[in-house]
Amino acid sequence: MIITSPSVNSLLNPQTLAADWPGGFWWHWVLFTIIVIAVVIVMVMGYIYMARRQIGRMQSRVGPNRTGPFGLLQPIADVLKVLLKEGITPTNVDKTVYWLAPIVGLFPVFSIFAVMPFTNGGMLANLNVGILYVVAISSISTVGMFMAGWSSSNKFSLISAMRVVAAVVSYEIPVLLSIAGVLLLSGSLSMNDIVLAQDIPFILLQPLGFIVFFIAGLAEISRSPFDLLEADSEIVAGFHIEYSGIKFALFYLVEYGEAFLLSCLISTLFLGGWRGPWLPEWMWFIAKGVLVWFVMVWLWATLPRVRIDQMMALAWKFLLPLALINLVVTAIQVLTLPEGSLWVMIPVNFVITAVLILLWSKNSKLGWGRVEV
Repeated sequence: MIITSPSVNSLLNPQTLAADWPGGFWWHWVLFTIIVIAVVIVMVMGYIYMARRQIGRMQSRVGPNRTGPFGLLQPIADVLKVLLKEGITPTNVDKTVYWLAPIVGLFPVFSIFAVMPFTNGGMLANLNVGILYVVAISSISTVGMFMAGWSSSNKFSLISAMRVVAAVVSYEIPVLLSIAGVLLLSGSLSMNDIVLAQDIPFILLQPLGFIVFFIAGLAEISRSPFDLLEADSEIVAGFHIEYSGIKFALFYLVEYGEAFLLSCLISTLFLGGWRGPWLPEWMWFIAKGVLVWFVMVWLWATLPRVRIDQMMALAWKFLLPLALINLVVTAIQVLTLPEGSLWVMIPVNFVITAVLILLWSKNSKLGWGRVEV
């Protein structure tokens, strides 16, 4: 674990805590693991509350307002309600896989936050291949979801689980290509170094990469308008239809934990992470994550759900070519522009982004219609 100082020197050379604090490596590891888990759970409950209140406002209806002041205790009441519900296990399920699935799905969500820099170096482990670790671990949640669908002995669960796998396989490629553009600019795989490299937030230098990453990230974690796991007219509640009680609560935690994770990744890779004036670093990090979540909920309350064929076509016909072009353009700019003149990329890349999206939308058909801009 690394602590920060407000001085400029600490920004460039963060100091680590003493090796024997708070009593050796393992106590150190246990303490900050508990902190990370507590932060994730509290933020997930906050995200749930924000989503309900925001959607209520946007759809002209009342959100949670009874349990606690302004309904602030409603997420806690929901947790207690779910935990007290009876856990029902269908007769024909593969019980070993059925019980392991929620754990396999939840484990990667917490593991990734070990390398997430909440402050300058403020993370459980400052890996020099942090982003590679994130990409490798994040896909394991998909295994847990497929385990749930396959073991439930329910065809609708299995169809939903297969949709999860199809979405991850399809959208993982645009995600990786958009991240590659960030790595070309930062010159490092370390999550903390990526933030330190953002004297200019990468959303300004990589507008097309940001758009691709944001859309593909929504599809990977099945957020609206790609929430096909809960297409009630087709597959009811998705891969977790046969889950109840605490097992369902774990999958619910995975769903919102992934949303929190995506907002943190966007904040780190494109919005400068913990960097910002006046406020403490951790407050900047949380504020940027909350802003990203606001936009995600805004889309949730506004856009209709797409069809599965449109979802697949968007990945392969639209996002993949744009991500490849963005990577090539970024590589050329990094090689040809003099050092210290990255600001030149801002107007150029915004023009390229607008032209590519406009032209590609005119020629790309998703299902029975074109991409509308």
